[in-house]
Amino acid sequence: VPLQAFGGGLVQSGGSLRLSCVVSGTLDLTAIGWFRQVPGKEREKVSCINTYKGSTVYADSVKGRFTISRDNAKNTVYLQMNSLKPEDTAVYYCVADRHRNCDYTIWLYHFWGQGTLVTVSS
Repeated sequence: VPLQAFGGGLVQSGGSLRLSCVVSGTLDLTAIGWFRQVPGKEREKVSCINTYKGSTVYADSVKGRFTISRDNAKNTVYLQMNSLKPEDTAVYYCVADRHRNCDYTIWLYHFWGQGTLVTVSS
């Protein structure tokens, strides 16, 4: 499993969490991103980073609250989530690809990490 996601949990509305996605080995990835899913609802692309350009993409619903970043020395991509809202409650998945960029539908990426549950209480 080349991706491992950590950091989910229970937090009150307005609080913060940081998700981590650890990339195992050297995979020469073109993009790493996060999407979320709530049972019975459509998947939502949350954020993505193009690894070569360093450009980032955010869903409108999280702009200004979430920040994606990477630490190349630790082979880790982070999703800092601030000002969390109950509607952010979901299972968050880290995904990555060797060929596609962040314009793509990221849940079709080749590599998936396990989901991590984020629960925001009101």
